Amino acid sequence: MGEYILLMGKTLRRPQKGRMFFKLFMREINDLGVNSFGLVLFTSIFVGAVVAIQMYNNFKSSSIPVPPNFIGYATKVVLILEFSPTIISLILAGKVGSYIASSIGTMRVTEQIDALDIMGVNSPNFLILPKIFANILFNPVLIAISIVFGIYGGYLAGVATGNWTQNNYIVGIQMYIPNKFIWYAFFKTVVFAFLIATIPAYFGYNVKGGSLEVGRSSTQAVVWTMVMIIIAELISTQIFLS
Repeated sequence: MGEYILLMGKTLRRPQKGRMFFKLFMREINDLGVNSFGLVLFTSIFVGAVVAIQMYNNFKSSSIPVPPNFIGYATKVVLILEFSPTIISLILAGKVGSYIASSIGTMRVTEQIDALDIMGVNSPNFLILPKIFANILFNPVLIAISIVFGIYGGYLAGVATGNWTQNNYIVGIQMYIPNKFIWYAFFKTVVFAFLIATIPAYFGYNVKGGSLEVGRSSTQAVVWTMVMIIIAELISTQIFLS
């Protein structure tokens, strides 16, 4: 924990060269964010469909009559509160986290990081800070896209199964939800994005050995990132929704 805090202390400083930082930042936007768009889109549509079908089955088996509009409403609420921010972040922890850990770990074992340090470059700031900014700025975009396409997935499930009408579903998703639900979803998205960028970076930066150790470090990074996301989920839920 102490080493992680020390590394973040070196990372979270003003970049030495703004133009170079911006160039690296835009590259990370593409590598970490844009390249994840297809995976997020595909997962969200099917997750939304599954959530909507589960809501329908739960309401159907309930002893209390539930208006059909509530299928769309419940799907929207569940996607916003839990499924899109948490499930998509866990998926990104596997995809993005392994990439960050392996790329920085490879630079470490090939002594490229040592070369940066010898040249007087703040290597944590140079390598990790663009990844943090890219994740924090682009992950909320991915989650917003996930929510929209998850809701659309629920709509498609209704069209495919005929269990609920399109009009009822649309009326349901237009029903009011508290603004704090939106704030809660995007607050924890930003927290998750920070964890996804920094924990794998820590494991990659401190890897020792060769290519085998880089692979092990990537695995550890993904596992610990997922664990911390779940812990952060518990804490943020207690803070916002208690």
